[in-house]
Amino acid sequence: MNDIAVKVEDLTIAYYSKPVVWDVDLNIKKGKLTAILGPNGAGKSTLLKAILNLIPISSGKILFFDKTYKEFRKNISYVPQSESVDWDFPTDVLDVVMMGTYGKLGWIKRAGKKEKELSLEALKKLGMEEYVDRQISDLSGGQQQRVFLSRALVQDSEIYFLDEPLKGVDAKTEKEIMRILKELRDSGKTIVVVHHDLRTVEEYFDDVVLLNKLVVASGSVKDVFTEENINKAYRV
Repeated sequence: MNDIAVKVEDLTIAYYSKPVVWDVDLNIKKGKLTAILGPNGAGKSTLLKAILNLIPISSGKILFFDKTYKEFRKNISYVPQSESVDWDFPTDVLDVVMMGTYGKLGWIKRAGKKEKELSLEALKKLGMEEYVDRQISDLSGGQQQRVFLSRALVQDSEIYFLDEPLKGVDAKTEKEIMRILKELRDSGKTIVVVHHDLRTVEEYFDDVVLLNKLVVASGSVKDVFTEENINKAYRV
């Protein structure tokens, strides 16, 4: 069995012909919780979006268990940064979570009783069951993040990508999100998280990618998360 979930080879991303991330070679291991770390402007979110085919790449190759994004996309979940979401869109919590079931239903089938039950179960896991009828715009930042994580859960994907899911949430929500992500990891799923807090890396993650436009180092937290590598990535 292939233990590499995501393989990135020679990836360069440029805006207006100016490279913002370049020469990235990366292997994300199956069944691990991996953090992508680096200073502001290092290209962390850009790298994530390129892997997910959300922005064009200048060169390189990205495979998911040896398949292209197009072949594997139904097995991928993505939780974007909260500030990139239009929270004023008129929809309630349950509808947002049920959207996570659409990918596997296809265009013709409609979400029904089973999908609703799965969605309610996911909301319950994150302590959001009492908010099912609430407008998404009426929730706090932490509650909105829990709803988006619930939506990712109902997708029951093989690989989960989360862009700064802990940014701006309270300590209780942070612990709750990490508990769910560790449960997913323990069930064999692969989780990739853009992260910003150096203090929690050793507690939360198995592997780490230190990025500053180039990959400074990647591998297990034990081997890679050293003072020397951190200083290189943050150019201290």
